[in-house]
Amino acid sequence: MSHATVPSDRQRWLAVFFVSAAQLIVIANAAILNVALPSAQADLHISDDGRQWVLTSYTLVFGGLLLLGGRLGDLLGRKRIFLIGLVGFAAASALGGLAPTTWVLLTARALQGVFGALLAPAILSLISLTFPAGRERAKAFGIFAAVATAGSAVGLLLGGVLTEYLNWRWGMLISVPLAAVPFVGALLFVRADSPADRGTRLDLPGAVLATVGLAGLVYGFSLAQSHGWHDVVTLGTFTAAVVLLAAFTLLQARRRDPLLPLRILTERNRLGAYLSAALGLLSFYGVSLFLTFYLQIVKGYSPALTGVAFLPVAVAQAVGAAWIGTWLLARVRPGAVMTGGYLLAGLSTLLLLALQADSPFSPVLLLAQIGLGLGLGTALNPATSLSNHGVSEEESGVASAMINVSQQVGGSIGTALLNTLATSATATYLVAHTAAPRAEALIHGYRIAYGWAAGSLFVAAVVSLLLVDIAGPRAAARSVVETAGEKRAVRPA
Repeated sequence: MSHATVPSDRQRWLAVFFVSAAQLIVIANAAILNVALPSAQADLHISDDGRQWVLTSYTLVFGGLLLLGGRLGDLLGRKRIFLIGLVGFAAASALGGLAPTTWVLLTARALQGVFGALLAPAILSLISLTFPAGRERAKAFGIFAAVATAGSAVGLLLGGVLTEYLNWRWGMLISVPLAAVPFVGALLFVRADSPADRGTRLDLPGAVLATVGLAGLVYGFSLAQSHGWHDVVTLGTFTAAVVLLAAFTLLQARRRDPLLPLRILTERNRLGAYLSAALGLLSFYGVSLFLTFYLQIVKGYSPALTGVAFLPVAVAQAVGAAWIGTWLLARVRPGAVMTGGYLLAGLSTLLLLALQADSPFSPVLLLAQIGLGLGLGTALNPATSLSNHGVSEEESGVASAMINVSQQVGGSIGTALLNTLATSATATYLVAHTAAPRAEALIHGYRIAYGWAAGSLFVAAVVSLLLVDIAGPRAAARSVVETAGEKRAVRPA
């Protein structure tokens, strides 16, 4: 690469800011629609059975196409795929905001999933290629992790305000002007990357198996939430998904140009990052869901006030990812940072067990949100950065896709599994305590979910402790200096 093509420090940091802004739009959009869904249902006369498809149509397509989206970035260039994904996502959002019927809205949500699956892996790849290693890479992923982890809470706040003071359609239309900012920024500051060798072919059979298998897995958890874990359709969907993903794995082991090179999963640090992120997001998605129910159903908060109530966790996540995680990574092994972060998040989640129907917002809920945000934000900084650890530039897209796959699957499992546990516990409590107020039964169910969510975070801490053993930045730098000194010592005169 010639000197003229080397980006300045200012250009590199602006590039990180603008691509992270695109991630914020994608994550916030999903959270906005969670708040706006009741209004959209009433406006478009969506049935209760069809309501879940407004959410599921996005998660199915997004989760299923992530690996393909990552590989397309490797083959065609990440900046190009990023821009295509961003424009497509904005156009799909506009279609959804203007939707006259349910089917148009569902189509728009599916298209958002398509272009979101192009965007998400490209964003991580561009950051990895802009900052290949060192302390600056930790800072860059700190910025990204702060944006990514805070996106849901920001979306809940924005969704509540837009829905309450304008209407639900603005929850989708807002993505159009917001997308213009990272689009222009990427054109100006993101350096174009080199696509893979033109002789490399796209693994179409693998793409089909991965897409349908992952979509089936996500759909299975959606069915479990609505139909139950023992339903024939639920079990059949899970079985089909497992068979398809097993066939995909066998195919990847045999192909010369696989969609997902299996060596990406066999390196222990990357595997630890993928597994811990899945477990962390499993907990966070579930906790966010039940805190939303608690605030609106039990406490009677409005949508806008619910969004405001989530600000502590959003701010804490940003601080944990952008500052605390980055500061610790300059001094401590990534595995230790991740372990500590997940432990703090798990202990903070246990605080939620103390919530009662008449509990004030402070101190319990406030402290629990701050601890959960700080812990998870701190842990996801190194986990996100390690998703590309030791990966060649040609495979950075699919490696980045895997961290998104783990988070998407983890979030889907968390929503379905914890909702099933909470609903079952609530029903059992009402049978055993026929005279109990409904709010008391709901809180009992939420506590069961909080306990499982905390357990998942503790498991994430154990996974990080056992699998992530890469040296910290200081040790790595010291190793480089020592190696260089040894080479100079043995150099012939």
